[in-house]
Amino acid sequence: MKVYEGIAGFVPKGNAIVTSGTFDGVHIGHQKILNTLQDIAAATGGETVLITYWPHPRLVLNPEAHIKLLTTFDEKTRVLEGFGLDHLIKIPFTKEFARTSSLDFIRNILVKGIGTHTLVIGYDHRFGHNREGNFESLKANAANYGFRVEEIPRQDVDNVGVSSTKIRKALWQGDIRTSNAFLGWEYCLNGTVVPGAQRGRQIGFPTANIKINDPLKLIPADGVYAVRVILDNKLYQGMLNIGNRPTVDGAQHAIEVHILDFKGNLYDHPIRIKMVERIRPEKRFADMNELREQLVKDRQLAQKILS
Repeated sequence: MKVYEGIAGFVPKGNAIVTSGTFDGVHIGHQKILNTLQDIAAATGGETVLITYWPHPRLVLNPEAHIKLLTTFDEKTRVLEGFGLDHLIKIPFTKEFARTSSLDFIRNILVKGIGTHTLVIGYDHRFGHNREGNFESLKANAANYGFRVEEIPRQDVDNVGVSSTKIRKALWQGDIRTSNAFLGWEYCLNGTVVPGAQRGRQIGFPTANIKINDPLKLIPADGVYAVRVILDNKLYQGMLNIGNRPTVDGAQHAIEVHILDFKGNLYDHPIRIKMVERIRPEKRFADMNELREQLVKDRQLAQKILS
């Protein structure tokens, strides 16, 4: 998959099978569009193109909403690549771009910039200044500019029954099973290992403290989770704690992972956490011995879940 910063570097070939949107999370609803894109490309000899926007439009148009993202741009790119997409075009989303009329979007981006053969959109897709463009306006202009428009039927969208909002709600509740089912892949946290207080080492559960790469990334509810850990392209089992560590000091919110069957120095290493299931909420214990006893049980349950 080739990634473009804007449309300037893209060379139109006249066979582009195109869709557009933020695609935050690349969930199973988005995947239905991607699969349709692939089917049409295979039937017509075309190449698949996804136009996406960065930063997320709501961060620009409504910054006070403090939206959290399911996927950073790098994470979204990684997931999209797994679906065999040919081209990903990242258009910088600014207030000026938001004033682009639907007709200018069709002329300058879909036709001149990309050479669209077929445009695939989800049901009730809106685009252009004040969301003025829709399926009907696309159909009205498609014949004039020589491209086809295909809309995912409302019934197909309703049957999927998923949205980025539903996934965010599930994650904030710690319901990883539901969020993963909606996503179609295991929710990930990407970060860097940073020094910690090393208290876990003292009770036989050393942890890697993680600094998340993007402050806009949505962090699931506090608690203990069974996770898969990717380090240096190797996969490990682990259990993740998100919270204030009330038994230790409760002073600072932290994300730390205990990696099963691993020894070594991880400081400054990039790390990816694939979340599988929440084991329990965070809890304050009477002392470190009681905490250690619970962690032994947590580890046994995590191993059972992950195996």
